[in-house]
Amino acid sequence: MPASTNKWILSGSQLSPFHLKVAALLKFKGIPFKDYPGEGGFWGNLKISARVLLLKAGVIKLTYPKFTKLDEFPLVPFLFGPNGENLYDSSAIATWLDNNLAKPGREVVNPSDDEKVNFVIQLVDEYFDEFGLYMVHHARWKMSAADNTAGMRLAQEMSSLIGPLQGKVATGFSARQVRRCPYLFSVAPQGYQQEGLPRDRQPPSRKGFPATHNLLEKSYLNILQALEPIFSTRPFLLGQRFTLADASLYGQLGMNLTDPSAANWIKDNAPAVYAWLLRIHEGDFSTHKDAGELMVDDSLQSLLKEISGTFYSLMKQNELAYVQHTNAGETLFNEKAYWKRRSLFNGELDGQPFRSVVKTFQVKTWRNLKQLWQGLNRDSQSQLVERFPAIDPGK
Repeated sequence: MPASTNKWILSGSQLSPFHLKVAALLKFKGIPFKDYPGEGGFWGNLKISARVLLLKAGVIKLTYPKFTKLDEFPLVPFLFGPNGENLYDSSAIATWLDNNLAKPGREVVNPSDDEKVNFVIQLVDEYFDEFGLYMVHHARWKMSAADNTAGMRLAQEMSSLIGPLQGKVATGFSARQVRRCPYLFSVAPQGYQQEGLPRDRQPPSRKGFPATHNLLEKSYLNILQALEPIFSTRPFLLGQRFTLADASLYGQLGMNLTDPSAANWIKDNAPAVYAWLLRIHEGDFSTHKDAGELMVDDSLQSLLKEISGTFYSLMKQNELAYVQHTNAGETLFNEKAYWKRRSLFNGELDGQPFRSVVKTFQVKTWRNLKQLWQGLNRDSQSQLVERFPAIDPGK
């Protein structure tokens, strides 16, 4: 079906990596949209806020995807269409757009006739959505704790709704995001203090939770070092076409472009990656070729090694903990359980201990990825394992 001439509404915040990811997909596909709340106005934002609440309450129906017991509605983003479409979850939105508003050569989820390419695209997407989020949230609220302006920018986006409350919203949002750091895997050592920061901006520790700052910063650096030679030699992650993997990568790392210290750290360690992020941020897809080549080659070795070493390990431990807790009768998971100290589990990544709460949406992600792998033919599996020995999520 052709794209409507009416604009879609992307409801969320430019502070969110998932919002940035969907915005990049819409720009790439040439789908006109309005970016709320910044472009909304008072009544427009009030109407969309009510629509989100009704959607979460089940009063109005989701268009896609189907909501399951493992799902959790995100704070943002939601995508609303001119014909009553109600979409959530950035990767699911990409699938729906491909299936309903795709132009030839602009498919992003399964753009290749090679199923190995399509598997790697979705693997990279899930990695950045789940583990990449931890790295970039940490970079904003620890590495850029002294100079990020996230709270103020959110308040400016919401100015049509909150009016003179902008200062309180800015302060409250920043304090909230800092408190959530351990839930998002960023745990400071006991007694950690950054000089000059107010108390509500200090990266927090949590009793019984091992420190993870070094783990996240090492993983982030590993990713930058893996990506740098790729973007030094080709326009997109897998070759000549923009895919869901690129959108997810941009959404997460692109979030830190507006965090001065974190942005400078990316630029210093990976200048080609930084330049690529800026191009996507500006909506420049001029190097994309609709019929361009996509490949899974040796340039991805370091990236896929890092993914299998961190993401795979964390997802396995999270799923095992979910099974153990549900078998014991536990019913509360995700952030609500975190604050009540329920559904917690201890684990280890790259030789470093951690403590986390079971996240049901990551159980779903992991099971879907394993199912996707199992759906590949044996030759494809063998060829991938031969080149990337740890890529099999079932091992």
